[in-house]
Amino acid sequence: MAIRYSKDHVWIREEGGAYRVGLSDYARRELGEIVYVELPKPGARFAKSDPVCSIDSLKSTSDIYAPVSGSVIAANPALADAKAINADPLGAGWIFSMTVDHPEELEELLSEEEYRSFVQ
Repeated sequence: MAIRYSKDHVWIREEGGAYRVGLSDYARRELGEIVYVELPKPGARFAKSDPVCSIDSLKSTSDIYAPVSGSVIAANPALADAKAINADPLGAGWIFSMTVDHPEELEELLSEEEYRSFVQ
């Protein structure tokens, strides 16, 4: 599966049978330097659009909303100091990995091209 985006500026992509979730590069630039990421706890369950965790930037605190329904498998330990999310939000700066309860919800998300149009 290619990377998909929510209108809440969160990306999701399949990696090894699980799904990694992170903040879009657009949102990271808009927020400015991120200084803290409140990571979700493994096992936490949520519905699509529920707040899962939050991030603090020099400008504000923002919730990260679930792009689809599911459960947290793991949180990214590299975000303890937030450097990875600032440097590489689409790679090493992923926030959590999850299972997906309703795969059809993935089809409701935006493609890369649709997301680019959405943020312009």
